[in-house]
Amino acid sequence: MTRPRNDTFLRALLREPTDYTPIWLMRQAGRYLPEYRQTRKRAGSFLDLCKNPALACEVTLQPLARYELDAAILFSDILTVPDAMGLGLYFAEGEGPKFERPLTEEWSIRTLIAPDPWDHLRYVMDAVAEIRRALDNSVPLIGFSGSPYTLACYMIEGGASDDYRRIKTMLYDRPDLLHRILSVTADAVLAYLNAQIESGAQAVMIFDSWGGSLSADAYREFSLAYMERILAGLIRKKDGERIPSLVFTKGGGLWLEAIAASGCDAVGLDWTIDIGEARRRVGDRVTLQGNLDPAVLFAAPEKIAAEAIRVLENFGPGDTGHVFNLGHGISQFTPPEHVIALVNAVQEYSRKMREKQQRVT
Repeated sequence: MTRPRNDTFLRALLREPTDYTPIWLMRQAGRYLPEYRQTRKRAGSFLDLCKNPALACEVTLQPLARYELDAAILFSDILTVPDAMGLGLYFAEGEGPKFERPLTEEWSIRTLIAPDPWDHLRYVMDAVAEIRRALDNSVPLIGFSGSPYTLACYMIEGGASDDYRRIKTMLYDRPDLLHRILSVTADAVLAYLNAQIESGAQAVMIFDSWGGSLSADAYREFSLAYMERILAGLIRKKDGERIPSLVFTKGGGLWLEAIAASGCDAVGLDWTIDIGEARRRVGDRVTLQGNLDPAVLFAAPEKIAAEAIRVLENFGPGDTGHVFNLGHGISQFTPPEHVIALVNAVQEYSRKMREKQQRVT
């Protein structure tokens, strides 16, 4: 494996100097793009789109054709893993993801097993390989998975939840059952991410979307501990190149130091924490990724540029340790042309910051 021609993203993750701050966007291939909506219509359904490697490749590349982004991210869904466990994933119109067989009975929890990703999730590995070929070594490809706790939320609640009543009841009443689910799911996620790396992913990210709903003690026991287990087992080098890892806990600003010590190379930040404060707290232990409020992209282009510059200025000087991103996924209502203003502002202003620093030193 050789590094891509544009390896700025990988160098930033590994805390190597970069000429500018690299940028990619969570959920960059999605409903805000008209070409994505057309492809999804051709696919017939969201799940059919995810399970068709050629179409998954097509939508992964769509934002790269529009914008000068520094990384591609596999188009898939975090819930493919519990679907492969036999829970029966489906998408109800206007209601989001649902499971036909959520984990409500003790027997179903005791018999839960981690699927073989090369068997039950082969379509994802085929998509990774196809995307790598299509990228032709232009920019890196990010693979990903949901965290065990976030996946467990969906697996126990049966879908999205506002209060996490079922999983939190289990957490306090029957922690043994929740630990069983999390242990099996951690094994599944580890095998899944390693299979993506073997198929060509050049960095991997764990999305802990619901970890921030936990108390401090519960976060460490039921979320972070299982992500640490995964990070410890990841393939760290493939064909002579390091495979960096990222962890994003939405609402995890209170636990930055613990996340930074988890074994990951980069910590994703949501928009609720000042990135400069985060940098002061974790130092140079990890790269920081983030953290523009996605709602900024509804504003006029000059306002978008100003807010992007604010994030860069808050991070501060230096040519290492920052990957620019949103603090969460891009909204489906974002005007596509507004992303151009963001990308241009980040790349142009961060170059100027580097040049100014070089003149001073």
